[in-house]
Amino acid sequence: MTTTQVPARDTLESIASRIRSHVVDMCAGPEGGHLGGAFSCVEVLSALYFSVLNVDPRHPDDPDRDRFLLSKGHAAVALYATLAERGFIPVGELAEYGRPGSRLMGHPVRAVPGVEMPTGSLGHGLALACGFALANRYAGRDARSFVLLGDGELQEGSVWEAAIAAASLRLDRLVAVVDRNGLQLTGSTERIAPMEPLAERWRSFGWAVRDVDGHDADGLAGHLAAAPWEPGRPSVLIARTVKGQGLPFLAGRAASHYVTLSERNHARALGALRTTGGTG
Repeated sequence: MTTTQVPARDTLESIASRIRSHVVDMCAGPEGGHLGGAFSCVEVLSALYFSVLNVDPRHPDDPDRDRFLLSKGHAAVALYATLAERGFIPVGELAEYGRPGSRLMGHPVRAVPGVEMPTGSLGHGLALACGFALANRYAGRDARSFVLLGDGELQEGSVWEAAIAAASLRLDRLVAVVDRNGLQLTGSTERIAPMEPLAERWRSFGWAVRDVDGHDADGLAGHLAAAPWEPGRPSVLIARTVKGQGLPFLAGRAASHYVTLSERNHARALGALRTTGGTG
């Protein structure tokens, strides 16, 4: 396999815009969806799947592939949309999200090609990614393991146990991304359990750290492609994002956490994405 590259006719920004449109459509279905946290990580997923990850939708279980885990599994609608755009599942299947019998459930499961593990029980993803990284080392593979965490998820002690283990084991083929949108279900992360200075926290646990704009897809791709940034250290990218990014009537609001869009708000959201290009 070769590392994924954006098709010449496309840009990461245009891919991100299409992913957001798919998410809006899914959140307009009868089950609704975690729109806010899905929108905040769209550029991260676009950069990974269209510029960084060594994956092939024709061979989703290739043993030499890079692994990606969506630890914040409630953002599954963003992952499904990304996998559809990348060719792992048909785009038309997105309309089945949340329906009885659909494999596109509220949290991702292995029945979906490209999904490595069922996730969404928060605090477990980093430890699982450590396991993939260690297994690749023992197998003599050069593949990398990536994991996307929510910032509210960092309140789980198991995250920091895994962080200690990763640094102690010198898992420098492990890359974590923190979706730092500053909000969780019940409000501001800094009001509920302050975690700043977050970059210094990760450094104190032995990680190489970069703190960046989480909506600059090209910039994210450059940082992620360059990891490991320091030999012998796992890497963590703190992506500063906005929950609900791209929808002015929901952006930066805790109320965007889970929504079921009415017909009116569905049209309103699609109109906003056309106006902003899906990123503003």
